[in-house]
Amino acid sequence: MRTGVFLALVLLAVLIGVVQWRAAAREAAAEAATPPVGQILNIDGVPVHALVMGEGPDLVLIHGASGNLRDFTTGFAEQLADRYRVILFDRPGMGWTGRLPGSGGAWNTSEETPQAQAALLQKAADALEVRNPIVLGHSFGGIVAIAWGLSRPDDTAALVLAGAVSEPWPGGLGWTYTVNGSLPGGALFVPMVTAFVPKSYVEASINAIFAPQEAPAGYGDHLGTGLTLRRTSLRANAQQVNALRPHVVEMQKQYARLTMPIEAVHGDADTIVPAHIHAEVLMGDVPRGALKILPGQGHMLQHTAPGELVAAIDRAAAHAGLR
Repeated sequence: MRTGVFLALVLLAVLIGVVQWRAAAREAAAEAATPPVGQILNIDGVPVHALVMGEGPDLVLIHGASGNLRDFTTGFAEQLADRYRVILFDRPGMGWTGRLPGSGGAWNTSEETPQAQAALLQKAADALEVRNPIVLGHSFGGIVAIAWGLSRPDDTAALVLAGAVSEPWPGGLGWTYTVNGSLPGGALFVPMVTAFVPKSYVEASINAIFAPQEAPAGYGDHLGTGLTLRRTSLRANAQQVNALRPHVVEMQKQYARLTMPIEAVHGDADTIVPAHIHAEVLMGDVPRGALKILPGQGHMLQHTAPGELVAAIDRAAAHAGLR
């Protein structure tokens, strides 16, 4: 009996070791294939990846869940750089930005709140001498942009929200967020995902996020999905999303303080962040909101309807007196 238990423990230890070794190898390959494209700022000991391009009024771009700043560099940010100073950040735990103190680690489920994420990125923006920016947030980045506006209402020229999370939602978020965001899931299941998830699953996930449109050719390679599949990033994403709703509930109570111009653009075929739950409700909560619904468009508007987002940014700049 004791021999059987001992052998089982040895086998388990070997299995865990193999999983962790393979996960580390895939992470190293992903980081080598997708290096930083901007500069790494040291913000109170936290590395923050930032990319700056162009000249003009400051425009901050904040990416969504499971992404990084590369999600805006397939032509979208570049076409804005002729008339804006565009500042792109990786959010905490994603891309090449580290996690905040108190978060991270295999046996830690503490998430970075939208307010904490905004505060970190604001300090990074201060280091880059960003002043009175337009702040655009896509998807999860939208609630971080709103947190930015709430904490600095007098130094935020305008908000642009693209398929953005902004309101409390009914129901759950799916089993993967629940498992990956849990203590045992983060410690034991996440490494197996990093080590063994097949490319076909990643491609199917990308297709689901872009539906009903198609992802651009080479999108996954450009984004660097291997960065998202690192253990630290999987945990960060799951924990941040899994714990988000209570923060949104509290933030919604303050939306009347968002007196800057707000331009929201949303696809009516977006099933990831539905417009009728988020953008349409938000318009009744803010003093200076404007919403444009795009028929037939899904969630990834910076790729499938970039002209509409550029126009929204230009409108926000005009309303803020920046152009």
